[in-house]
Amino acid sequence: MTPVQRRVQQWLDVYCDPQADAAWLLCDRHPREDVALTFVADDLTVSPLTYAELRDRSARLAAVLRRRGVGRGDRVAVLIPKGPGLPVAVVALWRIGAVHVPLFTAFAQGAIEARTTASGARLLIAEASQRVKTDGLRDVEAVDLTDLEREAQDIEPLSDRVAVGGDGQLIEIFTSGTTGAPKGVPVPLRALAALESYLHFSLDVRSDDVYFNAADPGWAYGLFCGLLGPLATGCGAVVATAPFTPAGTVELIRRLGVTNFAGAPTMYRAMRVAGVEPALRLRRASSAGEPLNPDLVEFGRTALGCEIRDHYGQTELAMVAGNHWRPGLARPAVAGSMGQALPGFTLGIVDGQLAVDTEHSPLMWFRGYVGDPARSAERFTADGRWYLTSDLAHLDDAGNLYFESRNDDVILAAGYRIGPADVEGVLVTHPAVAEVAVVGRPDPDGIRGEQVEAFVVLAPGHAGDPALGSELAGLVRTTYSKHAYPRRIHFVEALPKTPSGKIQRYLLRDRPST
Repeated sequence: MTPVQRRVQQWLDVYCDPQADAAWLLCDRHPREDVALTFVADDLTVSPLTYAELRDRSARLAAVLRRRGVGRGDRVAVLIPKGPGLPVAVVALWRIGAVHVPLFTAFAQGAIEARTTASGARLLIAEASQRVKTDGLRDVEAVDLTDLEREAQDIEPLSDRVAVGGDGQLIEIFTSGTTGAPKGVPVPLRALAALESYLHFSLDVRSDDVYFNAADPGWAYGLFCGLLGPLATGCGAVVATAPFTPAGTVELIRRLGVTNFAGAPTMYRAMRVAGVEPALRLRRASSAGEPLNPDLVEFGRTALGCEIRDHYGQTELAMVAGNHWRPGLARPAVAGSMGQALPGFTLGIVDGQLAVDTEHSPLMWFRGYVGDPARSAERFTADGRWYLTSDLAHLDDAGNLYFESRNDDVILAAGYRIGPADVEGVLVTHPAVAEVAVVGRPDPDGIRGEQVEAFVVLAPGHAGDPALGSELAGLVRTTYSKHAYPRRIHFVEALPKTPSGKIQRYLLRDRPST
């Protein structure tokens, strides 16, 4: 067994234990005086939350919830913005063996009700500013976090904890809806082993780092890698309570001395488009959520102090591949590649899709969607050996993985299979392009089957006119491929996205032709 394999096995021994206890592992085992999370307001006021505070507040809240009848296995939805109240609430749930159903605070009532109904949540805990969204919800009781914490002041902290074991469910999170209706994903406690592997090997978070994951914990990457991972490892993390802005993020990084930063490609693009030249000196910069455009790698070197390394994961998997940062495992990053398999996972290509070898991936934890055996079966080969991501990809001889497109997004034009990410990667290099999404739409002449069309958000100071459209199409023809250039280019104000920032290409495909 190699040192890397031994490290993975150590995590498995901890998190797969039948007596594993989430509140102990994520809070109580850490030194009380250590800072669990550092919250930063929009004026850069800093509010540290120690493990002692997290332990006391969550134990009191757990006592209140138990008195209200919440127990092991009960689903409880949480609609709380980024702030100390969020970790307090979720750790309180795990103390009594309840299941956390994350709700993104940008959701409107329809999205909230869809998730509370699908999960069968018996309770919804909302922060005061979000409470209005819960009025009129059916089949779930909504309570104000402030009222619960006021009640908790006059109650003895819960002294016991519920050990759910490695297979016990901690979270029921819903997929982002990039390609259709969101699906419920049950996350067991043993998934924490995969999160430790990612923070250690891919992000290379160290004890002396100031680690800032800018993703929102209402979604998988922020919840898994900005909240659970840091609480599991005890490494601490910065949490920005204000909405993302390029200038605000740069100033936060500078003021707090952030050394290890992770965020979505849209964040890096926004910083580049805004003309931010921070001349920061990050030790590590990482990206996840969508393919990283190659031009952003150079932006990282010049503006952030280090290259930005692309990583890959799904709500159903957490993170499974990346251009790892950890010395001894790190390789020179290859342009356009999302890296190699994360230790603890074995990846391959099955029917053109990126796939996880379940027999040789000890960190694999997903078994199927909640209450949906048909869609669950679609994600695995008939023998159960491979989990199919539905993401088209290829693998080179050196073991580097390359994302091509979602299976649903591939464009079939005149017999060619065209991945939109490749065309987008060319178009976004043009200075007039801030963002772009490429899709296949029916060929009006009925000859090519589909034709490539691009939806372009312009950078400030540029106008969308036929001349620019021709220039962009020509750029693809001359630098990428004559068969893949966009036959139509639409200049739009914004691209449709999920609340987590992923582009919903299926909505672009369904737009009426003009």
